[in-house]
Amino acid sequence: MKNNNFEKIPQEKFAFVQMGAQLHDSKLETKSRSFFADAMLRFSKNKSSVVAAWILLFLILFSLFGPMLTPYSIYQKDPLYINYPAYVPSIAEKGWGILDGAKVHDSQNDVSMNYWKGIAEETGYNPVLGVVGEHTTYVKYRGQMVERKTYDLEVNRYYEIGVVYRVFSYAEFEKIQAWQNETGIQVIYPYVEPKDISDISDNPNIWYQVDSKGAAVLDDNGELVPMYSTNKDIEGAPYNSLRIEGDDGSYIYSVAKSGAVQARVCYYNYYQYLNGHEPSFIFGTNTMGQDLFTAVAVGARFSLLFAILVSIINLTIGAFYGAIQGYYGGMVDMIMDRVVDILSGVPFIVVTSLFQLHLARKVGVVGSFAFAFVLIGWIGMAALTRKQFYRFKSQEFVTAARTLGASDFRLMFRHIFPNAIGTIITSCALIIPSVIRQETTLSYLGIVDLSAFAGTTIGTLLSQGNANVTTAPHTMLWPSLFLGLLMISFNLFGNGLRDAFNPSTRGVED
Repeated sequence: MKNNNFEKIPQEKFAFVQMGAQLHDSKLETKSRSFFADAMLRFSKNKSSVVAAWILLFLILFSLFGPMLTPYSIYQKDPLYINYPAYVPSIAEKGWGILDGAKVHDSQNDVSMNYWKGIAEETGYNPVLGVVGEHTTYVKYRGQMVERKTYDLEVNRYYEIGVVYRVFSYAEFEKIQAWQNETGIQVIYPYVEPKDISDISDNPNIWYQVDSKGAAVLDDNGELVPMYSTNKDIEGAPYNSLRIEGDDGSYIYSVAKSGAVQARVCYYNYYQYLNGHEPSFIFGTNTMGQDLFTAVAVGARFSLLFAILVSIINLTIGAFYGAIQGYYGGMVDMIMDRVVDILSGVPFIVVTSLFQLHLARKVGVVGSFAFAFVLIGWIGMAALTRKQFYRFKSQEFVTAARTLGASDFRLMFRHIFPNAIGTIITSCALIIPSVIRQETTLSYLGIVDLSAFAGTTIGTLLSQGNANVTTAPHTMLWPSLFLGLLMISFNLFGNGLRDAFNPSTRGVED
């Protein structure tokens, strides 16, 4: 039965819309985006990858321009400032407790306290930054319990050196005197004959009277008693420059030594004479006496440039090799795959060691090392490209292009390769840290020594720091921090690139 229970709509309410009008598709209001522009838009939405990209940029800029920001070169090595902590004079003077070259010396007794006091009085540089601990013990001495106090002192290691013996030619001795007169900085200090001090030590910082046990002999006012030589019979070079306070012209400042002269010099000021500036090491120094900031930057620059060069070569070889395998398949793929199996069965460390023993004599250490990476380093990229070509070569868009007469080369690199670019780019971004990691490992183990060519490497710095990690942890900290940041950032950056260049997500808005 028909259901007639509805209200009838009057005919006049029906009307044609746009009757007689010509309708057209509306013009798109948004601009089209290229593949790379769309990829960068998606990449920018991945916050962790963006942060990783900025960190990578900072590390690259540090490696490129870091050596230019310091007054040191990688070949400057100080014989005394070895494994010294970070020190910047302008910041140390503010007393903030950072970059002050400090190290804690435990259990310093009264003899040690007078030793530090002697350095401060003579040079004007007080090594003691503060007392961080005080201990009282009781020992039995001649049948009685005697109180002994020891102190834990925070000491500036750069001031701690104090005065050292140095031998100069007569001409150099005159040059130092002229520099003293020009700058007003005292480098040469009065000579002290070791026999006048003690038979048990010839420490150049002992310029005051001591007893047979090495303890300072104080005057009635509790002050140190100077023992500078005034023996006019001592043969030395003429001295016509700055004299210390209290010298009326009677102190001797040098002694002849086999055609040269030996003198006591304040090493901190002598460093300024040699280099034209105070010692300033923002990362401290390493076991070679190098500025660690410069060393890390130079090592990082070599590692990055070497890894990028090797990665580009491996990417090129691997992409072509894998593309041919994946596109043609069959017998071509089988033969090429057997070649890969043979090469991949050779351990990389064995190849590197053999090349360093034999090939390095002809092409150099770096050349043989790079050749070891290139010999088998492209295999992973070839396998990845082969997989992607097997995945895409049977797709409809490839079949359509082949039907229209596209050549094999055009099909491979115009239609298939761009669709595989996301995964390949990600792998390329991960090859770089992989090369750096392998180079660092081999340098750390001492299998490859690249220092003669590059100055130093991150692996070499880690090896040096490992030997002193308990006494100078900063020598291990900075190379490790750089390597850790680089590895993590490259992984996050590579993941972001993989998602950004994935064609299946093009145009997808979060």
